[in-house]
Amino acid sequence: MSKWALVTGATAGIGESFTRLLASKGFNIALVARDEARLHERAAALREKYGVQTFVLPADLATAQGCAAVEDYLQEFDIEVLINNAGFGINKAFTASDLKAEQDLLDVLVRTPMRLMHVILPKMKARNSGTIINVSSVASFIAGGTYSASKSYLTVLSESLHTEVRDTHVKISALCPGFTRTEFHQRGRMKMKGLPDFMWLDSDQLVAASWSDAQSGKAVSIPGWQYKILIALISLAPRSAVRKIGMNLRKRQR
Repeated sequence: MSKWALVTGATAGIGESFTRLLASKGFNIALVARDEARLHERAAALREKYGVQTFVLPADLATAQGCAAVEDYLQEFDIEVLINNAGFGINKAFTASDLKAEQDLLDVLVRTPMRLMHVILPKMKARNSGTIINVSSVASFIAGGTYSASKSYLTVLSESLHTEVRDTHVKISALCPGFTRTEFHQRGRMKMKGLPDFMWLDSDQLVAASWSDAQSGKAVSIPGWQYKILIALISLAPRSAVRKIGMNLRKRQR
């Protein structure tokens, strides 16, 4: 009997890449996103190409109802793989942003993955198997507004839980990509024209690397040599310099 994987933010970008990777490995896929029409399109494509079963779960993870719907699904069914990928960015300074947008970001990037993991981890531990990949960001290592702060929460929680379940066969990993060619920046209306080509990552390649890293027991996956070097430099730099880098990057994107 085939095992199931659940992917949030499953219709585009990194989430969509995860649905194809996992389907190619024989997992049935539960797809979560807001756009029901796109969910059905993606589900049909997965069934046609890989011969897997799919389940479509439309949910706005910025709402309590949307988050609860996914929690209920995880409680009812055995899910072997959870990919917490849903997210978005805000292209405004904190002092100029809309408070509801900030709250939605916190709910999608922090509240929802925390609650989904809290629901699914006891079941994974009980059967001694399962994989959770939290799609974080290299932004979690700098100081770049609430997006950076939210991703820092996700990276640190992933590391903590990785340690907590180290004596089991449950695998937990934070994927921390840099700039990736997806719809993310267009949706956030971010200016990215000045970024050199070598800084862009391919979604399918980084997802494959993330899966390999998670299965090999790595707590944090940083795809791309350029970002491995960047994070190494950030870890050595004075925190004052890290703060300046983060805020300068935010200004350039605006």
